[in-house]
Amino acid sequence: MTPLQPDTEELLRQAGQGDPNARARLLARHRARLRKMVSCRLDRRLAARIDSSDVVQDVLAEASQKLGRYLRDRPLPFFPWLRQLAWERLAALHRRHVQAQKRSVRREEPRALTLPDESAVELAGRLVARDSSPSQRLLREELLERMRRALLRLPERDREVLVLRHLEQLSVAEIAKVLEISPGAVKVRHLRALERLRDQLDEARGEEGP
Repeated sequence: MTPLQPDTEELLRQAGQGDPNARARLLARHRARLRKMVSCRLDRRLAARIDSSDVVQDVLAEASQKLGRYLRDRPLPFFPWLRQLAWERLAALHRRHVQAQKRSVRREEPRALTLPDESAVELAGRLVARDSSPSQRLLREELLERMRRALLRLPERDREVLVLRHLEQLSVAEIAKVLEISPGAVKVRHLRALERLRDQLDEARGEEGP
């Protein structure tokens, strides 16, 4: 039987005791989740010059440098902390490359990163039930497009909780840390976001007519 791999808390304990192998395994353990977050958040206007894998590698290098301080203070659970580093790096890249091109003096807040259209499509796909019959596939494609447009019309805070839960696939506890609200408030916000999304779809269907 293959022995169970140490979980994050155990790796943190070992890393805190000075085990360099544990430090490396800790960062490697969360590489895939971090790559998913970066890929779905990276502004497509940067895609020609910045590779998401390079961003992930830079974030992991920064995390390795800061891990000692993290282990002393533990300001956040490990992955939300790692994700915060990635978010700050993406925001800095956006300011440097996208806003610099616009010659804007306005400093964009990190939470104001837009959701790329491809990520909106992926999120829509996760929120729409799948069906294998040809007629249902056609209906699903139409619904996907309506869903994508509805997502982009949602208030940012509603869309954000849906992205965190269904696209980045964070747990409720992790989302609570990212948004700095209680787990109960996350559940309420998520439910209300789904309700508003349904209202947007109903409204769009009414505008299109029978």
